[in-house]
Amino acid sequence: MDHHATEVVRKFIDEDPLGGWDKAWQTKTTPWDYGDVQPALRELVESKAVDLPTSGCALVPGCGRGYDAIYIASALGLSTAAVDISKTAVSAANELLSNSEVPTGGAQVKFVFGDFFTEELGIGGRTDFDLVYDYTFFVAIDPARRPEWGRRMSELVRKGGYLITLVFPIDPPRDYGPPFFVRPAHYDPVLAEHGWEKVYDKIPEKSAEAHVNRERMVVWKKL
Repeated sequence: MDHHATEVVRKFIDEDPLGGWDKAWQTKTTPWDYGDVQPALRELVESKAVDLPTSGCALVPGCGRGYDAIYIASALGLSTAAVDISKTAVSAANELLSNSEVPTGGAQVKFVFGDFFTEELGIGGRTDFDLVYDYTFFVAIDPARRPEWGRRMSELVRKGGYLITLVFPIDPPRDYGPPFFVRPAHYDPVLAEHGWEKVYDKIPEKSAEAHVNRERMVVWKKL
């Protein structure tokens, strides 16, 4: 991530914890936006190392421009709901979607402007999900809310469903953010108590250039 841009985003968030995200998008200050599907996600899906669902519904919180959400719908055939607290990001995602190809086998993509923690989320009549993908959402929220994140994920994912966590950025400890200090172990206590089992944990072989040696792919299954 661009360090100057990250500092600007932190300033926006300090001034307005919710509206600051939209200001970042309005000013095109989005250092987390890779401009494409995350290579680590593509690697996981294409490797078939985890028996991910190929029917049902997926959710992407903090979806940004929506590259990964559209990819999940296309590659796995899952109808995908994606939510972001920035109205500008959702508009950008819908624009990207209008210029993207998604399989016609019933998979839908819906971008929602709202708060992951309070929004009524669903797609195609479903309000539970077979798969959730979290990239930079866990690290965008105040660490004090991580237990709430774990509870919300557990409410939204059906038994037998999966949670893909792309842990990034794995940087030296710090007491400020976003992005807030994170390690793969930080997910363990907020998920294990709700009946999740870790089924995949690996440093990706393919990463965005700025992500090399700073990310880890971990997949959880809801028991």
